Amino acid sequence: MSAGLSAATSPFLFSVDLAVVESLGINLYSNAAAVLSELVANAWDADANRVSINWTDGGKTITIEDDGSGMTQSELNGRFLRVAYKKRDTEGKSSTKLARAYMGRKGIGKLSVFSLASDVTVYSAKDGETNGFLITVAGLRASILTNTPYRPEELPVPADMPAHGTRIVLRNLNRKRTGVSVAALRKRLARRFDVLSYSTTDPNRFVIEIDGTPVTYDDREDLRRLEYIWQLGVEEVPQSRTPNVKRRWLISDNVVNSEKGWKIEGWFGTVKKPDDLNDSDDAQESLRNIIILARKRPIQEGILDQLDFNKIFGNYVTGQIRAEFLDLDDGSDDIATSDRQRLIEDDDRVKLLLKKLRDYFNSAAEQWSRERPKQKFIELTDRYPVVREWVDHRPDIQKDTARKVISAVAALELEDEVQRPVLYRASILAFERLALEATTKDLEKFANGLFAVDVLPLLAGARSYEDALYLQILRSRLEAIEKLENMINKDELEKVLQKHLFDNMWLLDPSWEGATGDVDMEVALATIRRKSKVVFDKSESANQKQGRIDIQYRSAAGVHMIVELKKYRREVSLDELRIQGEKYHDAMSEVLRKRKEPVRNISVVFVVGQEPKNVYTGDESLDTVVSRQLHQIDGRILYYDTLLATAQKRYKDYRDRQSDVTELDKVMSALGGEGLSK
Repeated sequence: MSAGLSAATSPFLFSVDLAVVESLGINLYSNAAAVLSELVANAWDADANRVSINWTDGGKTITIEDDGSGMTQSELNGRFLRVAYKKRDTEGKSSTKLARAYMGRKGIGKLSVFSLASDVTVYSAKDGETNGFLITVAGLRASILTNTPYRPEELPVPADMPAHGTRIVLRNLNRKRTGVSVAALRKRLARRFDVLSYSTTDPNRFVIEIDGTPVTYDDREDLRRLEYIWQLGVEEVPQSRTPNVKRRWLISDNVVNSEKGWKIEGWFGTVKKPDDLNDSDDAQESLRNIIILARKRPIQEGILDQLDFNKIFGNYVTGQIRAEFLDLDDGSDDIATSDRQRLIEDDDRVKLLLKKLRDYFNSAAEQWSRERPKQKFIELTDRYPVVREWVDHRPDIQKDTARKVISAVAALELEDEVQRPVLYRASILAFERLALEATTKDLEKFANGLFAVDVLPLLAGARSYEDALYLQILRSRLEAIEKLENMINKDELEKVLQKHLFDNMWLLDPSWEGATGDVDMEVALATIRRKSKVVFDKSESANQKQGRIDIQYRSAAGVHMIVELKKYRREVSLDELRIQGEKYHDAMSEVLRKRKEPVRNISVVFVVGQEPKNVYTGDESLDTVVSRQLHQIDGRILYYDTLLATAQKRYKDYRDRQSDVTELDKVMSALGGEGLSK
């Protein structure tokens, strides 16, 4: 083209196809809340004090109506029906009546209605003039295909149309995009418009109604779920709106650029558990985001993914932050994307915002990591007082570390809360194990490690800790068995043998784990006489006469046991044992009757070194004859050699199996230390 050719005679022409409507309207918006937000913003710009959203005709119709200034036919053509109408360039920076800063900017928000409805009816009234028309998506698409202008169908205005304002009726709805409950919509709009603080008498008030009920702070589910809150600049969220908050922080440094007066306000906070950021009424909406507002509406729906901070903290965060410098009328670039989901990230204002928020979040994450375990410890010990008792009973030098361990586990993020008691047990077992051999420094290191992000893999080996602790028990039991083996053939150690067996009743029977004595019961037994003789006589002379080491009373699992240890080399007959056992059983029965307790579950056990002498067995085994003879007293005969061999086999086999599968034992050995199973 020559330099002198005028624009009017240029062979080139820039045009906009109606297909833009499809791209920026039908296909741009994915949910009802985003679309209705655009219409609510239009009502704000029109100086409305109220905008109502109503589902009618059984949910088949949505009506949005405001009491704003309305539009004349000329304004409808020049503003509403004009794609990309630049409101601020044409009408100025603020509304005529209430001097509100305009929310709208691009002039494409009105196209969003076509993503919800195939038929859109618009009525508007202003200065005594009323107008109405119908736009259909089918008609728009037909015009796109034929490349012809589209003219909406003119409609008569209903008689109930107010003197001023606009009514938009959506029909033939897209069910996939309108499938949101009224309760969910209320929550979404409550979060997306910073207009809830106006009083009912304020001339500038802006009320959003859904099915006749105003949206209020009661719809701010996010505020009620907060456990901790950080406010920027000023404390604007009252405690009454956040009933579950345990602690509040005020961040006074909220200036982004002091020369230009740019600052950020609002709040962010954390919930008790990540699931609290989900809404059972609204599967499509997550509270896990920070909505950035400018001019009282969202300019970016979520910004968390652009911040580099503690990711665990991020799983609990929600918030609403105002940054007015992101939407200025000073000639600055428009940095909001068309769907208001993101900002243009390479803009200097966005970079400043991200840096400031990143600093806030990193600092808040540290405060949260310190404060939350303290609170969780209080909640845990209120629920499980036994845990507090465990901490309180630790030596003074270990209490703080033990509290830190439990607090850290209480604050862990878990997918399944059923796992938490398991982790408590595991951490306590691990602490107890370390406390046996470790220094205070080692325990502190363990406690501090629980705050690390890799703590779950550590405690996922809960079974390993239990196995390791049990292996220590097994090792001590094997040592007890070896000690028993050295005792039973040495008469001079009979008293040591007596104490050893009664301290380790499991050697006689695994079910007698934890068997206990009862001094009062033994005193009562000692008062029982038969023919002027004490039945339960534990004197040395009686022991010598009976050829026994000792006789003791024990109880376990509701069973009353009288256990007599015979000397290893003492030979006894079965009749002798039966007669003596009947005396013990009779004495025990009498004591129980005097105590008014049921006479049952009485067992008499003799531990001997030799088989009973002079027993005729016939075709039966000795065990069968013994069982029959002692049946009435629930009596048993145990042999030192047999119980020794059985105990050795039982615990060695189990120990060997455990050492095969216990990874912790292998790790200890691999690191050069003594394996726990050795």
